[in-house]
Amino acid sequence: MNYPNPCYIIEESLLRRNLALIRSVCERADVEIILAFKAFALWKSFPIFREYIGHTTASSLFEARLAWEDFGSKAHTYSPAYTDEEFDEIVRCSSHITFNSLSQFERFHKRAEAAGVSCGLRVNPEYSEIETELYNPCAPGSRFGVLAEDLENFITAQPHNRSTAIKGFHIHCLCENGSDTFARTLEHIEQKFSRWFPQLEWINFGGGHLMTRKDYDVELLIQTLQDFHKRWPHLRVIMEPGSAFAWQTGTLRSRVVDIVENHGTKTAILNVSFTCHMPDCLEMPYWPAVRGAKTIEPDDLTSSHPQNLYRLGGNSCLSGDFMGYWQFDHELQVGEEIIFEDMIHYTTVKTNMFNGIGHPAIGMIHLDGTFELYRQYGYEDYRDRMC
Repeated sequence: MNYPNPCYIIEESLLRRNLALIRSVCERADVEIILAFKAFALWKSFPIFREYIGHTTASSLFEARLAWEDFGSKAHTYSPAYTDEEFDEIVRCSSHITFNSLSQFERFHKRAEAAGVSCGLRVNPEYSEIETELYNPCAPGSRFGVLAEDLENFITAQPHNRSTAIKGFHIHCLCENGSDTFARTLEHIEQKFSRWFPQLEWINFGGGHLMTRKDYDVELLIQTLQDFHKRWPHLRVIMEPGSAFAWQTGTLRSRVVDIVENHGTKTAILNVSFTCHMPDCLEMPYWPAVRGAKTIEPDDLTSSHPQNLYRLGGNSCLSGDFMGYWQFDHELQVGEEIIFEDMIHYTTVKTNMFNGIGHPAIGMIHLDGTFELYRQYGYEDYRDRMC
């Protein structure tokens, strides 16, 4: 099969596998699960998504427009802060708008209500099991969400006007977690905020529900949601995972362009970059799986130095643009293909062109085995981002 290199390659069969599981959860748990563009926004694949789900979630004006104009349904929109210049256009593209703060709610909610948009608040349960602080929205001092004590004071000041205007709560405090974490988190959510549930129409449990991961307990998730429905039958439940949709659905194909050695450390330099094309590897950080290679922990190198051991280096001038170590079953050669597994979710939306490094192409392998090239990037794509 011929495809460009480097290239992100999605497999339609794997994408449909995830979508089928997600639709099954929707039906069995009586919830709506919507696609979060912050993790996946390849609009050429939207016709496949529309066979399984009906809505998406946006965090900006551009994402809201993508929902309405390209996915074909209005967005569930949340942003840390809306601006006067963009708000009316966001309203045009949204069915639901969640406000991050009480001041933003006061400032904008009447404009949204006048257009028939359902308004909600992001609330902060002050509980999270996320270990990486960079991704923890409930850390002390977080800028995300309204605390229960502040909401109490806000509503008490004008109990009728404010409580009736708030149609839903949005809670996001997971990050690629299991259903057991969600069950424990839900206890804290209800403890903090259930006093207001009778006045709401919907509740959005946000993202981070990695229900398509092999070891995820889907049955526990469904049971937890069914039990929640029994306690609060009037609430429409929404979930908006990002990673779950595109989890393990494709690869990043690259190749070796040079091999350098320094004090016994061999680095295979690739035609892709961790900082440009796999930023989560450096931010999280986590080591991606490399096809045909074994990950070697640094501690394992103290007693021995395995053969065919390489760090993998990106082709930017950032000193830290490398990861390692991987052991291959042969000596790497210039021109050899290196395949990074599970490189579709979040990666494709977070890439950049630092150093003017060419962006990998993007394409899909369809069910019949044919490859469709979605897009190939060139110099003009880099130039036109500049002034």
